[in-house]
Amino acid sequence: MLTGALFLAAAVLAAAATTCEDLAKLQLANTTIDTAISVPAGDYQVPGGPSVRTRAAFCRAAGVMKPSSDSHITLEVWMPASGWNGKFLGIGNGGFAGAVSYPALAAAVSRGYAAAATDTGHRAGGQDARWALDHPEKIVDFGYRAIHETAVKGKAVAQAFFGKAASKSYFVSCSNGGRQALMEAQRFPEDYDGIVAGAPANYWTKLLISAAWGAKALAEPGAYIPSSKLPALQTAVRSACDGIDGLKDGLLDDPSRCRFDPASIQCKSDDGDSCLTGPQVAALRKIYSGPLDGMGKSLFPSISPGGEAEPGGWGPWITGAAPERSSMYAFSTQFFKNMVFSDSNWDYKTFDVDRDGAIATKKMGPILNSVDPDLRRFHARGGKLILYHGWCDAAIPAQNSIDYYNSVVKKLGAKRTGEFVRLFLAPGVQHCGGGSAPNSFGQAGPSGGDPDKDVSAALERWVEQDVAPERIVAAQYKGQNPAAGIERTRPLCAYPSVARHKGGDANDAANFTCSAPK
Repeated sequence: MLTGALFLAAAVLAAAATTCEDLAKLQLANTTIDTAISVPAGDYQVPGGPSVRTRAAFCRAAGVMKPSSDSHITLEVWMPASGWNGKFLGIGNGGFAGAVSYPALAAAVSRGYAAAATDTGHRAGGQDARWALDHPEKIVDFGYRAIHETAVKGKAVAQAFFGKAASKSYFVSCSNGGRQALMEAQRFPEDYDGIVAGAPANYWTKLLISAAWGAKALAEPGAYIPSSKLPALQTAVRSACDGIDGLKDGLLDDPSRCRFDPASIQCKSDDGDSCLTGPQVAALRKIYSGPLDGMGKSLFPSISPGGEAEPGGWGPWITGAAPERSSMYAFSTQFFKNMVFSDSNWDYKTFDVDRDGAIATKKMGPILNSVDPDLRRFHARGGKLILYHGWCDAAIPAQNSIDYYNSVVKKLGAKRTGEFVRLFLAPGVQHCGGGSAPNSFGQAGPSGGDPDKDVSAALERWVEQDVAPERIVAAQYKGQNPAAGIERTRPLCAYPSVARHKGGDANDAANFTCSAPK
């Protein structure tokens, strides 16, 4: 948080900052603004990447924050030259971060928001954590410091440019960005008035323990499962479990009720794409169970069945194009090599879930996990939090979000939690979106959409008008193309309520009610 002296300095400069370029003179603790330029609407070539397009002229202020001796955190703040809606938007990162989300900045400023983004202190691909090797301060920056510094300094820059503070501030992100979102609500509740945490990777250590568990299972002799077998697997799962909810529609409304045994499609004779070998069945059982300790106790929820063959599903995340080519393999090995053991030669085939899991949680949990259920400070200042998760997420199990929500209820009570927290589960939806299901509900960020159909707009209405969302209508577009029209809609109900079909066209959300689970 800025000190009173720094706030005063910002206020003095704000009164004099009649042009964007004046922001280069702004003095903020441990921060240098080295770029302050006015940019016209249209295509703009961003540093180190392709151009982005904005519908509005804007001021771009960029610099570096150095809160520690080993920090070098990129800060980007984009502000509309005119037509500011008075709001500030924080933008998160996926994976191990390592890049500024310029497209998200462009979208935000085009819609009238002042927005800030960061690379969290390093430049690398999203599945590359080599930057963390022997750099503990950079891990802290990634863990929580950079996203907080971006909120504080980003809002100070915006206040200096506009001459007044933002009326409301929001943070909307998914995956690691969902972890960042919950980190903000838990550690820095003063940063944002409203937060959307999508598919949060908030139990980071156990998520990557689970990934190492799955990667090791698929590395057993004969256990690797090629993507060509996933359609048969998905068909078998849906055949066994679609209809449990009372409606055969290709969606598992609650996959946690599905009891599928991979042995049901074990090859009777020759191997082929329509069946699984014995070692493959054994590996799948481990993946569907999730990591178990030496006593057989679950350490982390398992991936839900039902979306194995969907684009963006098991293919890229779990099985990969070839052995040791999946995101699960990449994230787990990069984490244990560069963050947990500081050993670039660490071999995942030696992974021991009890021994290595305990080391990972003890060493990295206090920095990377955002699992604290005590959100009283966030609630006390009027904060609102929406979580969402796709039931078919192949990267992060949806049950993890349910478990976190329930932990808040246990800590604060159902009534108090209901005053400021909502969780929406999306059947058939993959990681942050996608899947052959109603998968579009405004989760990409503020778009000025209908708050009954847009989770970001629903958050703003809740914060600004005190209208809590109980139902958000998700849409599935024909061919995944909004211009082609809507194929079907389905309500997402505030947990623990679920959507119940009351008759009529099952492709129309109007024919569903949100009711208590049976």
